[in-house]
Amino acid sequence: MTFAVNDSPFAGKEGKFVTSRQIRDRLHKELLKDVALQVEDSPTSESFRVMGRGEMHLSILIETMRREGYELQVSPPKVLLHEVDGKTMEPMEHVVIDVPTEYQGSVMQKLGSRKGELVQMAPLGSTRMRVEFRIPSRGLFGYRSEFLTDTHGEGILNTIFDGYDEWRGDLPARSTGSLISYETGVAVAYGLFNAQDRGALFIGPGVKVYEGMVVGVSPKQEDITVNVCKKKQMTNMRAAGSDDALRLVPPRRLSLEQCLEFLADDELLEVTPENLRIRKTILNHEKRMKASHGGKKK
Repeated sequence: MTFAVNDSPFAGKEGKFVTSRQIRDRLHKELLKDVALQVEDSPTSESFRVMGRGEMHLSILIETMRREGYELQVSPPKVLLHEVDGKTMEPMEHVVIDVPTEYQGSVMQKLGSRKGELVQMAPLGSTRMRVEFRIPSRGLFGYRSEFLTDTHGEGILNTIFDGYDEWRGDLPARSTGSLISYETGVAVAYGLFNAQDRGALFIGPGVKVYEGMVVGVSPKQEDITVNVCKKKQMTNMRAAGSDDALRLVPPRRLSLEQCLEFLADDELLEVTPENLRIRKTILNHEKRMKASHGGKKK
């Protein structure tokens, strides 16, 4: 993952340690006691390449830093590749899943689409199955929360590193899009009420947002820009029932691990002692559109 200085519009407002020198010193201090961690300086002094043993290892470091008062932004996790005899090799995981029989199909279908190979399958009594897969490590990014949903919280998933194997090709991208804030301001109930029809929201009323910040998840694959700061136009006309209280669906609060799992390739996670904010790498709507269309043409 890339750890970088926070450059969002809210940078420096919530953390005590915000400069690249302070982040660099903290990472190098961590190296003294964590033998599995590696830190490399990037060409720019604003960011650092941090390598560890999986998402959990790095998320513990991020959580520790934010509790100590550090403010930073991190990129989506990527696996470390090796070149052997001209072939690209990627890390593999051995996955053991204990799941109720009725949810077995959806688990096998999801892992199959993520390039998992079924190694073994055996019944555990009359109601549960044990399935074992060998799957690329990157195929498990973002799967744990899906797994809990698919198995209604009854599944048990264990993984262990299982060596390197040849690159398995591209994996399917995230099947959902992001709801992106159109402007900087404070989210209001009227704007959120109109936005919640587009997908599940991550924020409630009174939360400060900025242009390019991800405020929810859309069931469609493309990103949707929403204006959660939009206030109701006041007129002197009144209609029966139009001023009833707006009913808002309670927002989904994501943990640090869930935020890291959710991140798309063009998104970053802003981490401060008080908040976790998912944002687009390019905050401005017009610039983001130009960049995405330019990428498609290439």
